Amino acid sequence: MSLPQLCPQLLDQRPDLLPNHQNLLALPEKIIQFGTGVLLRGLPDYFVNKANQQGIFNGRIVVVKSTNSGGTDAFAAQQNIFSHSIRGIEDGSQVDKLIINSAISRTLSANTNWADILQCAHNADLRIVISNTTEVGIQLTDDDIFASPPASYPGKLTAYLYERFKAFDGSADSGMVIVPTELIVNSGQKLRDIVFEQAKRHNLDETFVQWLEAHNHFCSSLVDRIVPGKPDAETIASISEKQGYQDDLLIVSEVYRLWAIEGSEHVRSILNFAEADKGVVIEPDIDLYRELKLRLLNGTHTLACGLCFLSGLDTVSESMENPETAAFIADVMLNELAPAIPYPVDPARAQEFGNQVLDRFRNPFIRHQLIDITVQYTAKMRMRNIPTLLSHYEKSEQPPALFAKGFAAFLKFMKPVVHKDGAYYGEREGQPYSIRCDAAPYFDEMWKSAASPLDLASKVMSDVSIWDTDLTQLPGFPEAVHAHMVEPEALETLRIVPGADAPKLDI
Repeated sequence: MSLPQLCPQLLDQRPDLLPNHQNLLALPEKIIQFGTGVLLRGLPDYFVNKANQQGIFNGRIVVVKSTNSGGTDAFAAQQNIFSHSIRGIEDGSQVDKLIINSAISRTLSANTNWADILQCAHNADLRIVISNTTEVGIQLTDDDIFASPPASYPGKLTAYLYERFKAFDGSADSGMVIVPTELIVNSGQKLRDIVFEQAKRHNLDETFVQWLEAHNHFCSSLVDRIVPGKPDAETIASISEKQGYQDDLLIVSEVYRLWAIEGSEHVRSILNFAEADKGVVIEPDIDLYRELKLRLLNGTHTLACGLCFLSGLDTVSESMENPETAAFIADVMLNELAPAIPYPVDPARAQEFGNQVLDRFRNPFIRHQLIDITVQYTAKMRMRNIPTLLSHYEKSEQPPALFAKGFAAFLKFMKPVVHKDGAYYGEREGQPYSIRCDAAPYFDEMWKSAASPLDLASKVMSDVSIWDTDLTQLPGFPEAVHAHMVEPEALETLRIVPGADAPKLDI
């Protein structure tokens, strides 16, 4: 049986899955969330669900789907209830448990339900906005906030807040706590600046701007939990057999969880679901949490994903099982990235955090697909790694050799060989792979026009419009990258079998 077929009677038949479910499903809506992705469901929604089950927060989430891919039918069929498998190691003990998450009340499409979304702004109980629209989602665009809907997330948010302002005549207690979870430095301040600029461009009431300033809180935050994309068929079958039903919305995550939110005591009082789990941290300054996670976990992912994928590997755990790629991952993280974090960090703290990350990468239960990490590859490389690279050169004139190898692999991964229906595809061992990056058209033109891989590398590295700096001016860095570009197809034809005696990764 599937969960859609069994809802709602499944919860009546299996009260062990979701105790007190009738009361939980009747809770009022208190959060509007822009994004349906697994990270949001596996972390913020997890915390809200846990708090509801403890009788702390007592509120549900309206989810807004902004993209055209997929739909909301799968959520509606299951009354927005989904299963969450949590697997890994915590405090030295193995954890393998499954919870039923009932935190989501409705899932609305921005393209077809915009009026319903704006109506949510009239709900006095709904005082929290959460988002995850990828790292390129928080951008100032030439948007029309009166469209149905506006094109960008900041445009949608501005329209929503303006509707809220009008609905409650700008009252003080109608202000919102807005928590973007996009992995952007000072994401709350950046989103706030864009909303204020949109208000200015659209000549909105000055009293609205005053209300934004005085009664709304834009909180930068950091999310840290590995929640891979759709589980593979084997994992789904195993969990379904164990639980006695199949869930089309099943997600799997590691045990580790952290949501660090920059906020005051007022913010803490609104986000009181934080009381349910030590993984929610609300503090005035979260820079240390952000830098450790951004530079070591995410930065390592970005430098290693293309290299490991083009080497024939598919997941992070497979990469950690192979001695060559595992050594690359550990060395680039601990020996090159950790000492160069562009923030004052105790070296011992950085090493401790890095070793924790390596243990998380080794989690045998999590099949984190490398190809998923490459989504918006160029933006991730710029935001996660280039500041670390520049910080490295403030401390040393020697080029970071492993960083250069990972950067070269990025350039090779971003070589489209097929352009079809607006999508771009690279090739690995004769099989296409999707290049899901906004810079794919740029790289398509660059690879086609380049006289050689070395020429390609030089032109891309010197492009200030991408990196905000000329990387060819860093002593020894272009030469280090060029050393791995000499044989352009070497990495793509290399197949590493996890656990086998693998050749050196000279690309």
